[in-house]
Amino acid sequence: MTNSHDKRPPSPLVGEGKGEGEMKSHDFRVPGFQFAGISAGIKKNGKKDLALIYSEVPAQVAGIFTTNAVKAAPVRIGMERIKNGVGQAVIINSGNANACTGGQGLKDAQQISSWVAKGLGIDEKLIFPASTGVIGVPLPLQKFEDGVPKLIRSLSSDGWMNTVEAIMTTDAFQKVETATCRIKGKTVKLCGMVKGAGMIRPNMATMLSFLVTDANIKASLLQKMLQKAAEVSYNSITVDGDTSTNDTVLLFANGKAGHPQLMHIDRNGEAFQAMLNKVCSHLAKSVVKDGEGATKFVEILVSGARNREDAKKAAYAIGHSPLVKTAFFGEDANWGRILCALGYSGARIHPDRVDVLFNQYPIVKNGMGVGGKLEEKAGKILKEKSFRITINLHQGKASYLLFTTDLSFEYVKINASYRS
Repeated sequence: MTNSHDKRPPSPLVGEGKGEGEMKSHDFRVPGFQFAGISAGIKKNGKKDLALIYSEVPAQVAGIFTTNAVKAAPVRIGMERIKNGVGQAVIINSGNANACTGGQGLKDAQQISSWVAKGLGIDEKLIFPASTGVIGVPLPLQKFEDGVPKLIRSLSSDGWMNTVEAIMTTDAFQKVETATCRIKGKTVKLCGMVKGAGMIRPNMATMLSFLVTDANIKASLLQKMLQKAAEVSYNSITVDGDTSTNDTVLLFANGKAGHPQLMHIDRNGEAFQAMLNKVCSHLAKSVVKDGEGATKFVEILVSGARNREDAKKAAYAIGHSPLVKTAFFGEDANWGRILCALGYSGARIHPDRVDVLFNQYPIVKNGMGVGGKLEEKAGKILKEKSFRITINLHQGKASYLLFTTDLSFEYVKINASYRS
């Protein structure tokens, strides 16, 4: 997500998902971690825009970054530092992406890391920078130099929601989740946050998402776990088909839970993986529900494909089609647009075998519309705020589930003037 338009109205889908309003009362304290978020004057509106996540001890760290060839300066630094598998802090700003800023952008991100390292008394290589906001604008470095000391003084084990607020741009609500599990007799906690509402097609990353846990897990295993969780969460969502220059996911595990280090997947590793999958999935769905201008939350399930790749191609072609998405917005059961997108998706299909259902109601059977009362019932599904479109290709046993939105007038308004 790389814009910072701050005039966005509340999302029509706020509260439609599980617990967006309730989670603020949850306990987001994780042993050994501190958090802060302040206003440093980076955003024009004076809202919080500078955040810090700090582990009191060096932590094992895993990360996934944007696949966009145009990578922001903090992403380039993070991709290099993640190779060591150890980290201790993340410095995040909103309001400015520090992308397409050349060599000066890299120097600026390194300078900010240096200020944070000096203030915390730790090695600069243990600090990961992250940015989100407008592309192509140099960072206001003086505001960082003035803000970092204040940020460090604000660190607190209770500062989680301040951090969440400071990383938001066009987000209409805060996106957070927490969970616990048992590992080798110890209770382990995991907390996650994500920001993003537009420029969403992660492709092995997401907008900005940060997860912290007191589990003790070797970095190489943690990386595999994060990648596996991303496949069923961050990489299964799309709002508009755009992959950001700044997408970053970081997972820190500081070992404070006190159990022996996990080195491979066993029963305990499976318990943590299940928890991680659940947390990431909830965060990813929250992004879709907060999609810029979104009025519908749509699940697209492609089943009966020859392989998973075919199912994925078909799902994304439908989920990205402006004609399909505007039909969702207009509550028009135009199934012909779905078949059209399916036909150019690159997936192997036999058109006369395809079935399409809106929730449980068939609207296409063997490549042809069913007509009559069934089609009328299917059309009524689109008036709901969330629904599932199922496409059965009858080619094999593979499937893929994608989460997406409609495309509304409001999306165009937001993104037509996001720099103002």
